[in-house]
Amino acid sequence: MKSALHSPTRLAGLSLRNRIVMAPMTRSRAPGNVPSALMATYYGQRASAGLVITEGTSPSPNGLGYSRIPGLFTADQARGWAAVAKAVHEGGSRISLQLMHSGRIGHPANLPEGAELLGPSAIAAAGQIWTDTQGMQDHPAPREMSEADIAATRDEYVRAALLAREAGIDLVEVHAANGYLPGQFLNPKSNQRSDAYGGSGENRRRFLLELVDAVVGAIGADHVGVRVSPFNPFNDLAANFEGEREEYLALVDALAERGLAYLSLIATPGAVPDEVVDETRRRFPGTLILAGDYDATRAETDLAAGRADLIAFGRPFIANPDLPARLAAKAPLADMQADKLYTPGPEGYSDYPALSQTAAA
Repeated sequence: MKSALHSPTRLAGLSLRNRIVMAPMTRSRAPGNVPSALMATYYGQRASAGLVITEGTSPSPNGLGYSRIPGLFTADQARGWAAVAKAVHEGGSRISLQLMHSGRIGHPANLPEGAELLGPSAIAAAGQIWTDTQGMQDHPAPREMSEADIAATRDEYVRAALLAREAGIDLVEVHAANGYLPGQFLNPKSNQRSDAYGGSGENRRRFLLELVDAVVGAIGADHVGVRVSPFNPFNDLAANFEGEREEYLALVDALAERGLAYLSLIATPGAVPDEVVDETRRRFPGTLILAGDYDATRAETDLAAGRADLIAFGRPFIANPDLPARLAAKAPLADMQADKLYTPGPEGYSDYPALSQTAAA
């Protein structure tokens, strides 16, 4: 009898071979911010997942805060993503492209000429970021976005979503987790505006919901997902602030009304209370993806309990390109090379062997 994790299912009209999702992970292999042939190889190797979600991809030059991350706002970038989509489809999977605007997380040394760091408020994030030309640098304060900037950024997301669909991408995921631009608007530590986009929880949700509505209007709700990470201090956000549970669940309610393809919740044990995960399940009637330090046993348990429809695995996919086969065979998992996570080139990226290659060796 096939396990729940390995059983086929459907997502917004798409057939998935299993309920295993490759989670989005920054890998910094896009020189010049253009998806490379090496990236197509990497994603194609991992196409035995039911759904592959790409690394964060900026819809704007202003959102390229990290070194060598891809964008999707030029013809060259669109061609690169079309090659990735082709490789994933040929491998039998579906692909969702994660749209990630880094907002205040970044440094001018990582941005193309003419781009600038933007954020909901002119508040620098604590900590430092890597630059290829200057090494580690402090996060500078971003420029506070005007309403014109907000409207222009919405238009950039719409353009990127349209380019993604034209490139053969099945779905797009609006990244509202982990302290990037939409998450910066949601959080009172990074958003201290006094206009319609700041102050109350309703106002702080406005940026994300208007963004989602614009993308849905362009490509349809059944092609759009959203990723969230409540109670998460990553990138210098306030975690467990007063009213966060209620604000998060109000956001879930608002997203549920929009009939999206999926909601992806980072629910790492100990970070998100179980009752909040279960309340998310009750309130969101569409496909729910859970992520956060999953192994096969916990994944099977949560699927069997109906807590989620799909389970996302991140780090295990790095060194185990055929992770679904390894999980099905209960085979040991290979260890990743942590020092090669963000370095250029194939080493520690596309050179991990499949289980069949390991056995043959």
